[in-house]
Order: sequence, then structure tokens, then C-alpha cells
Amino acid sequence: MDQIHDIRLPLALLAPLVGAALVMASGKRPNVREACSFGAASVLFALVASLIPGVLDGGRFHFTVFQLLPGLSVSLRADALSMVFAVSASLLWVVTVFYSAGYMRGLHEHEQTRFNTCFALALFGAVGCAFSDNMLTLYLFYEIVSICTYPLVAHHQDEEGYEGGKKYIAYLTATAKGLVLPAMALIYALTGTLDFSTNISTGILPAEANRWVVTGLYACCILGFAKNGVMPFHNWLPSAMVAPTPVSALLHAVAVVKVGVFSTVRVMLYVFGVDKMSELNLGLPTAYFVSITIIVGSIVALSKDNLKARLAYSTVSQLSYVILGVALLTPAGIQGGVIHIANHAFSKITLFFCAGAIYVATHKKNISEMSGLGRVMPFTFGAFALASLSMIGAPPVAGFVTKWYLLNGAMDAHSMAVIAVLLSSTLLNAAYFVPIVYQGFFGRPSDSDVHHKFGEAHPAMVVPLTITAVISVLIGLFPSFFMNLVQRLLQA
Repeated sequence: MDQIHDIRLPLALLAPLVGAALVMASGKRPNVREACSFGAASVLFALVASLIPGVLDGGRFHFTVFQLLPGLSVSLRADALSMVFAVSASLLWVVTVFYSAGYMRGLHEHEQTRFNTCFALALFGAVGCAFSDNMLTLYLFYEIVSICTYPLVAHHQDEEGYEGGKKYIAYLTATAKGLVLPAMALIYALTGTLDFSTNISTGILPAEANRWVVTGLYACCILGFAKNGVMPFHNWLPSAMVAPTPVSALLHAVAVVKVGVFSTVRVMLYVFGVDKMSELNLGLPTAYFVSITIIVGSIVALSKDNLKARLAYSTVSQLSYVILGVALLTPAGIQGGVIHIANHAFSKITLFFCAGAIYVATHKKNISEMSGLGRVMPFTFGAFALASLSMIGAPPVAGFVTKWYLLNGAMDAHSMAVIAVLLSSTLLNAAYFVPIVYQGFFGRPSDSDVHHKFGEAHPAMVVPLTITAVISVLIGLFPSFFMNLVQRLLQA
């Protein structure tokens, strides 16, 4: 594979940084502020998109920011795995700019300049993680995401907000510093480098490394990247739901949790490698371990009446599909896991956009209060229905592609237990999504609702959620774009 020195990588990181600075400078002019956010998002997406043809042709783009020690640098690279995450995050930021403007203005939220600034900085960290060339760079940007999203979680500056923010930052920084940082130090001591391998088979660890040491390092990385939502370090995620809905969308679809699963997958494939994981029998035990999160997260989601809380536990469950697929160590399993980074992003952001639109239009948060709203908010509930089908894994929406490959990967790995988990979780997904849609379209509105003339939220919110729902369907019908990137990853 050709490695190409390319200035577009640092420029992609500069786009959200410059955008954040312009947002702060134009804070007293809301229209200019939103225009700066949109401009930065558009430039970022254009830079990321310009890298796609070269990556699909087998190229790997690289840029060294500075060298600290031999084998230890802050450097960037764009390869197939990077692009799956970077394309999703950058495109969704463009859409979210419009949605956030409609939501924040519709509720007359305070500190909108700070909100937009931190949003841009969070994307800076997320794209930095996507383009990290080694564990050191990945760790630095991972921490940047944690720090920059704390003000977003605590945005309302009330007791509930500060409590949610405190739990959020405590979980994520403690696990990263307590588990990932020591693991990085030991990996560097064993190998003399933290650079990611260019081949998912070999990894970077020496063949003679003690199996128990390697297993311990592996466990530290799986649990230490707690943004991946794996139990028992998942509780920060539902606690962060006190934030405004655009933040929830950012946390669950665009940046934070995707940084978690992306970092986990990057280390699994490019530090440990498929061969080492197979040799040490780390694959299926990991799949079984995250299966607990898949099932328990779905069961808890089923018990929640608050819509955002149900979506939060759905995210806890769905994230582990990514890790489970990669842990199967089969081509189909890896494809299903990696493609879910994108498939989940577009579908889950649609669901959170819909939850926010419902709240702005009706001020309702609980599912039990939403009977009949689908008839007066057909675009919102129609988009919710499509995104729900994706979460369930029904054709023709994106999630079907994920589950098709995961089931094939499980069959290739000869694991009936994983097949049973996937089928059980699909039934649970249906159990907690279908009643919402049914109640919205066919439920009887309450007597008080009959006298209210509810309707769709502002077009600035409805148009973005419609776009992301349509993209989810298009990814399901025409999965070749992201699948070509994933297949390129397997050929590296």
C-alpha cells in the first residue's frame, strides 16, 4: 500500500478549530455564528471527501506533526478504517448545524455561542481520533473529546446537569488514565513503538511477548476506552442525557461513542491484530463478554418510558455490535462490525433528532404521552419509524446490512451462541421500538391533547431528520460505498 504525505490531514483538523474561533468571535450575531459553523463543517467534509478516491485506490495518507522519541510521535494517517468514521462524522456535522440552530433557538437556550464552540471542538477531537496514526495521537484526541464535551453535557448549569457532567467526565477520564495510559506505556516498552500496524493480521506486538501480559493489555484497552459503552463502564452514557438533544445526538451518533468504538476497533486490529487475537483465543470470549451488554442494554431500554433514556440504553446495546463483529475475527464479522460505525450513526442521530423535534413541538418527553402524535407530526414519526427499522435490522434500511454480515460472521466462526444473541437482540429491539411507532400513528390521543393544535417542529429541525432518515435507507439499498472502504481494510 502506498503511503502519501498529505497536507489535507492537518487542514481537516484546522477546519473545526478555525470554526470554533470564528463562532466565538461572532457570538453576538446568531446568523453569522451559525454560518461560521456551517462553513467549518462544509470545509471539513470537503477535505475528508477529497481523500476518498485515493484510499479506495489503495493509498494511505500520512502527516507527521512532530516527533517526540523514536517510535513515538504525534502523526496522522487516513486509511480505510479512518474514512468510515471521518466521512460519517463530518457529513453529520453539516446536518447537525441546521438542526441545532432550530432546536436551540426554538427553546431559547442560553449560552448558544459556548454550545457551538464546544460542538466544533468536539468534532476537532473526533476527526483527530479518526486520523490518528498511533496510540499516542489517538489518546490525546480521545481526551480532547472528553474535555470539550463536558460543557455540553453540563450545558443547563443546574444540579442535574452538573451531576451528569461530573459522572461523564469521571468515568471517561478515570478509565482512560487508569487503564489505557499504563497499557500504552507497557506496549511501548515491549515494542519500541506505538505506531499502528498497516496490516490487520499482524499487529505490532512481538511473537515472544508473554501471553498473560498481552491478554492483560488487551483487557485494559477494551475496558479503558469507556466511550464504547461496554458494561460495567457504561453508566456515564444515560447520565449524559440531561444535555440538550443536539448534544445527545453528538454523543450517541457523531462523536463521543463513535470515538469509543473506533478507538477500540483500531487497537484490536492494528495493535493486537487478528493473528495474535486468534493465537491467544481472545476473539470469541470478547464477543461473549460484549454480548452481555447487547442483551442487558436492550432489556433496560425496554423498561424506560422517557424517550431519550430508551434511546440511550439502545445505544449502549448497539455499540457492542461493532466490537462483537470485529471480535469474531472472520472477514464477514469484521465487515459487519466496522460498517455499523456508519450505519448506526445515521440511524441513531435520526432517532435523537426526532426526540428533540417532539419535545420542541409538544414538550413531551415520555413515550406514554405520545399517543396519536404521529398523525400530526407525520414527517417526524415517519423518520423515527425508518430509523427504528434500521436499529431492528429490517430491510431495506442500513441496520439490515450490519446484521446480515454479523450473522454470516457468526456462522463462519461456528458460534451458535453469538447467533442466538443477535436474534434475541433483534427481537428486543423490535419490542422497544415498534410500540413507539404504533402508539404514535394509531394510539388515541389524550383528552388534553385533543384541544392542542400540535404540529411539526420548525423546518430547520424536520428537514435534517428527514435527510438522515433518507440516507439510512440509501445506505441500506446501496451499501457499496462504505462496504468498499471496509473491503479495502481487509485487503491491507
